[in-house]
Order: sequence, then C-alpha cells, then structure tokens
Amino acid sequence: MLTTADTVPLTAPLDPAVLRRAAGPLTVTVDDAAHARLERGRRRFRALRDGDDGEGGGGRPIYGATTGFGALVGYAGRADEADQCDNTLAHLGAGQGPDLPHGIVRAALLVRARSLAQGLSGVSAEVVDRLADMFATTFTPAVPRYGSVGASGDLIPLAYAAQALRGRGHAYVDGHRMPAADALAASGLRPLALDGRDALALVNGTSVTTAALALALDAVRASQRALTALTCLLADLLGCDPGFLDAGLLRAYGHPGAADTGARMRHRLDGTVPSGGRPLQEPYSIRCSPQVLGAAEDALRYVDAVVAADLAGVSDNPLFLPGAEDAGGPDEGRAVHGGNFFGQPAAFAADLLASVTAQLGNLAERQLDLLVDPARNGGLPPMLATEPGAQHGLQGVQLATTALVAEIRRCATPAAMQSLPTNLHNQDIVPFGTQAALRSYDMADLLALLCGSLALGLRQAAHVGARRPTAPRCAALLDTLSAEIAPVDPDRPLDADVRTATRALATHARS
Repeated sequence: MLTTADTVPLTAPLDPAVLRRAAGPLTVTVDDAAHARLERGRRRFRALRDGDDGEGGGGRPIYGATTGFGALVGYAGRADEADQCDNTLAHLGAGQGPDLPHGIVRAALLVRARSLAQGLSGVSAEVVDRLADMFATTFTPAVPRYGSVGASGDLIPLAYAAQALRGRGHAYVDGHRMPAADALAASGLRPLALDGRDALALVNGTSVTTAALALALDAVRASQRALTALTCLLADLLGCDPGFLDAGLLRAYGHPGAADTGARMRHRLDGTVPSGGRPLQEPYSIRCSPQVLGAAEDALRYVDAVVAADLAGVSDNPLFLPGAEDAGGPDEGRAVHGGNFFGQPAAFAADLLASVTAQLGNLAERQLDLLVDPARNGGLPPMLATEPGAQHGLQGVQLATTALVAEIRRCATPAAMQSLPTNLHNQDIVPFGTQAALRSYDMADLLALLCGSLALGLRQAAHVGARRPTAPRCAALLDTLSAEIAPVDPDRPLDADVRTATRALATHARS
C-alpha cells in the first residue's frame, strides 16, 4: 500500500515528509501482515518467558520482563505483569524543562509504532493498534525536553509519552494542556493497559532522537534549496556572470554535490544576461556558492542514509528473533539482548547536520552583508534604505542576522563524543544523540530565519534600484516575494516580514 496525503500504513517506509505530517491528525493503518508479525512476536516472547529454561526452571530470564532495569538487571522484577509496567515507567518520571514541540512528540510515536510493528519486540498487537488510533486525533503527550542520553533509547521522554497514553501525567488536545486522563477522554481514546514487556518496548528505543533528526533534516534541506534559489536571484539582480557555475569547472572539482548543485543553479539562471559591470571574480559568497551548497548536499545525503536506516530499523532491547523458519509449526525463537537502542549513528549525523546548518547560515548572512554594502552591491544605497539617514532599510535585520549566526555557531558544538558514564557504569558510554538531534532541530529554525532575512533583502534591493532579473525563474521567485512583502518604504518593524518570507521560501522549496 502506498502512503497518501492522509493515510500512513505502518508497513510502508517512513520518511521525513510523513513525520512532518504527523504533527496533525493522520490515518495510520495496521494491516493483516503487521498483525500476523505482532502475534508471532508476542507468542515467541511468551514462550521464552514461560517455557522450560533447560535446567528445570520455568523460563528464561528476559530483561525487563522478569528482571529489574538498567544497573538493577541482576535483581528480580515484580511478578505481576501490570505491576512490572509500573516498575518500568515510574522511576523514569524524572524529566525536566519545557515540553517538546508537539510535532517531535507525535513523530516520535509514529517512529515507535513502526519499529514495534515489525514484530521483533514481543509487544501485543493492541499496543500498536492503539498508537495508530491516537494519530487520528490531536492527542499529544506532554514530554519534557531534558532527560535522555540516547543510550538505552530515549527512556525518560518516551516514558512520559507512555504514561500519558495510560492516562497519567499531562497531554495536549487541540494545543491545550490538561491532565492526560482528560485528554484521552476528550479525544475519544481509552487508557492503554500495558504489561512489563509492552512498557519497556515503548521506551527502549531512540524514537525521539530519530524523529527530531528527521524533522531537522527536512527543514535544513528546505533551507538549502531556498538558499540555492536565493543565491541565483542575488547573482541575477547584481548582473553577475554565471561562469562560476560552468559544468566543466565543477566536474573538474570532483565532488558530486557541487556538480549537481551547479546544474540546478544553471537551470535556475537559464536566460540570465550579465550586466558587464561586475568584477572579473565575484566575492566567495557568490563565486564559491556551488562548492558550499554542493558540500552541504553531499553531507545531507549521508544524513539522509542514517535517517532512512533508523526509520526502517528496529530500535529496542531485547529482540525476539525467530530461531528456525517461522512456518509449519511453533517456533520458540530466541531472545537476544544487545544494544539496538544506542543512538550513535543519529548522534554523528546530527552533529554533521549542525555543521552544515552553521555554514549555510554563514553563507546567507554574508550574502545579505554584500547586498546592503554599497561598495559591493553595484551601487545600491547603503542598507538598501530608500533615503539613507532619514530611513534605515535593512539595518535592523542585518543586526538580527548577526545575532542568529552567533547563536547557530554556539549551538554547533559537537555532542556525539561528549560521553559521560551513568547508571552505575552500566551505561558507561553514551552517544548524546537526543541532545544532538534536538539542537539540530532548533538550529534549523534559525537557518530558515536567516534565509527569510536574505529574501527580504533581495526583495528590497529590487525596490531601491536593482535591475529586473533576466532569468525567468529568478524573476518568478522575486515576484513571489514581492507579492508577499511590501517594500520597506518608509521604515517599519520587519520581524513579521522576515517570518513571512521564511514561510514563503519553505513553501517554494517544497513545491
């Protein structure tokens, strides 16, 4: 079954665009094949837990089902299944800070449902069905931002989500925060009943990390596309010679991202006529733009691959794997204890994404700086003011972009190697992928605002004397911006205009 605009089958691969749509109501379906996998996995778990351990015992020890958690794995858990659920979740209610954005929480639960639906976690089909039901509503668990190290999954944030689904803690309906039991009732949902295995499987995966990284990647890709288009518009408005995009030149560079980016920029600049009045060599923020944007493309392709693998994989511990072919009779299978909840790939990818975001932000800020400087902008007025001195044009916006770039750089410090041992040295090395991914998600918003600021500057440049773009695609982008944003004449607060330009660019980049 194919994913449509409003239906997501859990048998279909997830992607960042689907996760973005999960912020609102969505039809999530669990087909017969997924139910069959879930039933087989559940039988496998029960057979291993309840069967003969080969030494006269009643079953094999299974982490979290018959034992304590984390460093307390050597102790017995609670005998009652419902009690073992409480044993799993209660001690993880230690998160702090503001609630995560609703889009991240719902995307994380969609990632979790997809992982569980693969049938290797031993959960009941009821858990996955009820998660699917939630997506048809606006119900969103209230999940605090701080608490995960991303090493045994996103334990603390996912525990808050699981508790909300049980009717404990808090949740949102239509954006209003309330007790989770009230939110479930308002959404027409019943509290979810879990045993110890179900509860542990809900929390023992890196779904918050994966969701935040995927959404950040989606946003940075949109900004990269927008900045590519804005760079072309800048070059056309100034009358630059497009020779810096020569196909042979970029082929000789040897990097596929630069060659591909150059081809897209040549397509967008098709029909441009150089003014003949520009320097032989443009500043690097124009001349080296295919190398910068192309290197970003190569790096984003790596992040694409990590996100795709995380979205397709099973993040949990333990897994209940088939022993022999699961056909022609009962298969007890095997419980395998390992580290598939360790978010190191996402941590590395999120740090790389942060570096890409910072350099794209540098590029946007430098291009705006060029545009407002009469020594380099082809004679346009300083700060693109219609009456310099009496008016100040983009001066405030440029100050704000400087602050945005400084904040992005501060946030770009790598997180993936800042391991700290915890949990009585059970978790003696951790990836901090959750922090890396959430940081990249925040940075993506700042990059989008930088692109919006540059777009506002380009629109104003056309108002104060820049030529009409000669490439039809560049002219069309300018017309789109001009339809959304009035000229800055006279001065006015421009915060809302930057956000308007940001939204227009996001729509343009994803169209």
